[in-house]
Amino acid sequence: MDDFVSVTVDGEPLAVPAFTTVAAALAMRGVSATRRSVIGEPRAALCGMGVCHECRVKVDGRAHVLGCQTLCRDGLSIETMR
Repeated sequence: MDDFVSVTVDGEPLAVPAFTTVAAALAMRGVSATRRSVIGEPRAALCGMGVCHECRVKVDGRAHVLGCQTLCRDGLSIETMR
């Protein structure tokens, strides 16, 4: 088993430790906001346990996936909604 998996964040490759959540991978990449609110304010992970829904991103083409509840795997494509 490899210790790292390779994902893409907004088209840029990133290697993260196995079993890293998408929200953590975004933080490692330096992404401070994953989407914009209806009035245009930047939003990002807040609670880290799937309650607030602020960490929503697009994963493998599927919108509104909770980044804090999704584990990275090889080839995963993550798109922020900025």
